[in-house]
Amino acid sequence: MATSTATAFPVVTERTPVTAFAAARTSRRRSISPDAGHALLMLGHAIEYLAEDLMSEDLMGEDRLAGLDVARLQAVELLMDLNREVYTACPELPTLAERWRSLVDLFRTSPRPKLHGSPSHSRR
Repeated sequence: MATSTATAFPVVTERTPVTAFAAARTSRRRSISPDAGHALLMLGHAIEYLAEDLMSEDLMGEDRLAGLDVARLQAVELLMDLNREVYTACPELPTLAERWRSLVDLFRTSPRPKLHGSPSHSRR
């Protein structure tokens, strides 16, 4: 898979169906690095710019669903795919339940310290 020279994130060469992402868990938060955040910001601005450009031409009454508008729609779809790819490449954060379980497991597996007042110590 090729990578973008600007962000070093993989470039999508084939489209992934949206239903594959809809089936994935969407309620999980992700840890977004500063580089990924910057890439998401730039992609979001580009998507917004192209979408507004398409909408403003359509609202002006120009009937241009010819090759140029199809190319712009494909560009928006490509940017949206890249945006989704960058976002899903970020690691998911554990849920509160998962963090709680790992904390409990940590205490279960760690050796217990001996207390000074325990019966195993002899008094002088």
